Amino acid sequence: MARYKGPKNRLARREGVDLGLKTPGLSAHASLLRRLKIIPGQHGQKRGRKLSDYGKQLREKQKVKRIYGLMEKQFRKYFEKAARDKANTGEVLLSLLERRLDNTVYRLGLAPTRTAARQYVTHGHILVDGKKVSIPSFQVKPDMVISAKQKLMDTPVVKKLLEDKSPNIVAWLERKGPLGKVLRLPKREDITDAIYEQLIIEYYSR
Repeated sequence: MARYKGPKNRLARREGVDLGLKTPGLSAHASLLRRLKIIPGQHGQKRGRKLSDYGKQLREKQKVKRIYGLMEKQFRKYFEKAARDKANTGEVLLSLLERRLDNTVYRLGLAPTRTAARQYVTHGHILVDGKKVSIPSFQVKPDMVISAKQKLMDTPVVKKLLEDKSPNIVAWLERKGPLGKVLRLPKREDITDAIYEQLIIEYYSR
């Protein structure tokens, strides 16, 4: 199945939450927030009948998959890896998703969205410990240093992000100027997005 290339607002409206796919502050993001509770389609003004347990599980899985910009096959592989771990499956799953390089670049405030972060990585603009890494799914580890090439830092979008002297960086990362560092592995409490991982576990455990 090909990656979805349609309107990003449509995905967010389908899930009823802001998936972080639009750059905050721009008119497109403001438009999304106004229409967030309207489902796409002819009868979007009506939220429809109450979801079944399966429906809730499916929507949660779809929501998280779209937040991190993954295809179904990729997402299932993350779940299967998490399920093999002896630790809490849901927490391991979220840790694996958070530790993706594209998400890490986004969390460090070096990209306005995860989509942009993924492009930065695939285009070879991101360095890990001084070496180019062009694989968005690359798993970062403690003490790794993430940075951007000068060409990327000179772009207006990234320049503006770097001008923020007090960026809201998650606790498992730190950023000093254009340099980011992985302090430790992410914990469940580090993730403030409205994610209910138990529903995902129930979906794949049917």
